[in-house]
Amino acid sequence: MYIGNSVRLSYRLLTPNDAQLLWELDQDPEVLKHINGGQVHSLEEIEQIYIPRLKKFTNPAQGWGMWGVFSLDTQDFLGWILVRPMEFFSEQPIWDELEIGWRFQRKYWGKGYASEAAQHILIAVKQLGLANSISATALADNTASIAIMKKLGLSYVKHYQHSDSKIEAEAVYYRLSWQ
Repeated sequence: MYIGNSVRLSYRLLTPNDAQLLWELDQDPEVLKHINGGQVHSLEEIEQIYIPRLKKFTNPAQGWGMWGVFSLDTQDFLGWILVRPMEFFSEQPIWDELEIGWRFQRKYWGKGYASEAAQHILIAVKQLGLANSISATALADNTASIAIMKKLGLSYVKHYQHSDSKIEAEAVYYRLSWQ
């Protein structure tokens, strides 16, 4: 799948060669506050944990992966939009429901970049018929991400208890179906 430019942004699938970009993004505790409680990742963690995970779910033909988001004006890396089947790393992935997520450098928060990028990628997914629905999750106190979900037209589905090795907290699940 190819993602053309949007008004202010360009996109490309991130690869293992982008470990440095991912590491730099994950050096701000505020960026990771609603991911793992604000624990920054080492470059070793990026290379040994996150890059292998990225390789497992990246599928360019299906549009799955982490889409790097770059400024058209400066070419700066702003962050990424994640697209993969819901529950990809579980026993029963949901192949026709894609998960969308985002992570952006704090200096780019509040400028509409995450909404612009997520909306642009969502339109491509719908137009190409890559799924029947798209979903997103966030910790329940992550009001900024929930606002983006609503801007995308996703509707509230449920609250649930998120639990992993880094954080345990109340989370929300939103979805948009078109078939």
